[in-house]
Amino acid sequence: MTKLVVAVLAAVVLALAGCSNTATPDAPAPAADSVVHQLGFDGRSAEQIVQAVDSSPEARPLGFGASVRDTQLVLTAGERESSLPLPADRFYLSIAPYRTQTHECFFHSLATCQGELAGADVTVTIVDARGKVLVDEQTTTYANGFVGFWLPRDVTGTVTVTHDGRKGSVPFATTAGSPTCLTTLRLTEQA
Repeated sequence: MTKLVVAVLAAVVLALAGCSNTATPDAPAPAADSVVHQLGFDGRSAEQIVQAVDSSPEARPLGFGASVRDTQLVLTAGERESSLPLPADRFYLSIAPYRTQTHECFFHSLATCQGELAGADVTVTIVDARGKVLVDEQTTTYANGFVGFWLPRDVTGTVTVTHDGRKGSVPFATTAGSPTCLTTLRLTEQA
């Protein structure tokens, strides 16, 4: 073979290797190929990315997509998509209490969902069906009007939110296929 043919074959092999998304135990796929890298989340777990994006003070919509499914975080940038597994024993539930307006939501979009009560002081109580208190805390909703909690998987129960003298309660579930976005909690009752 001539030196030119060898050089061309070497270039083709390198180009094909660079486009591959297949990782082997000895040679993991380069981070530069992922949306995670493109968005600057290298070295962060799915939990850390969810927390960082959901609590971001930036106005929605953000310039990328981020959806919390029941078992994975899906990040999109343009036509590219990456997914990261969520913990097998924890479920992310993002809650947007409201007084007058809400939106339909099933899988929480960290980058586009906007709740009515941004920056609101709320008390959140989450109790499972057996009466065990999973969450009981005073917190402030994020700039997107949501507040998120990591809950145990495979439980059902009730979420109660109190804000400014009013409260509301709705059921929730963290079973397979359950929604990660809770936008049906209307604050109507006197607290």
